Amino acid sequence: MQQDHAPIVLAVAPNGARRGKADHPALPLALPELAETAAACRAAGASMLHLHVRDPEGRHLLDAGAYRDAAGAIAERAGADFVVQLTTEAAGRYQSADQQALLHALPDAFAGAPLFVSLGLREVDAALRRDASGAAAGLSEAALAEMFAACRAGGIRFQVILYDAADLQRYLQLRRRGVIDDPRPALLFVLGRYSQDGQSRPDALLPFLAADLPDGASWMVCAFGAREAACALAAATLGGHVRLGFENNLHLADGSAAADNAALVTQLARGLPLAGRRAATTAEARACLGLPA
Repeated sequence: MQQDHAPIVLAVAPNGARRGKADHPALPLALPELAETAAACRAAGASMLHLHVRDPEGRHLLDAGAYRDAAGAIAERAGADFVVQLTTEAAGRYQSADQQALLHALPDAFAGAPLFVSLGLREVDAALRRDASGAAAGLSEAALAEMFAACRAGGIRFQVILYDAADLQRYLQLRRRGVIDDPRPALLFVLGRYSQDGQSRPDALLPFLAADLPDGASWMVCAFGAREAACALAAATLGGHVRLGFENNLHLADGSAAADNAALVTQLARGLPLAGRRAATTAEARACLGLPA
């Protein structure tokens, strides 16, 4: 009897903020490349793309208009239902005020359409802690709560990025205090980013799952280096979703260079039945992530 495998969101992070063509010639930077990558990854099983855009010099860019143009190009090639997530990552180039300005500008740039945006808790928390210490201007908890409320009212849904179990506990603390208010939390657990060798291990997921996650929360994993696929299969087996791609890893599980981002998606999609999972459709991905159809 055929097993009814549960859907898993496969998200591709095709470029990131720092890598370039010198790292891999198939790393997509220009809009046509991003659009083609999205289409190829969707055909391989992905239902979502984590979007970084670059300026004409190839530098990481936080710009609402550039995001609008890139999302439009992706929709034309991969379909309007394909999930595009925008990053707010500072990447050493931007400050908290720049990230807030981006969030303020996005609803107008996208004409009020619902948006899915990633937000690193450590970047937000750094602003809070600077504010508390008086060392530099930052966000008060009241101001942060207002920012989350305004973003929610403007159609922005967040996936909060967490690097370790301490980050998760800090997130839960802010949530208990009402600073972060989201009835359907979307969380990204980053495995091994600050390990000594910069390589992720599947067992790094366990401390995250030891916590009491909020009801209705969805969680996703991303990993670095040679064990990306192993970490992804561990997440799939334990009920999570997966983000993978050239932002964090350029190699297949056998150590050979991946031809492109779609090759990484294909590799994982083929292994999902071993974990009792299957790649989600875009409609299923939207439901899993709490996004409108």
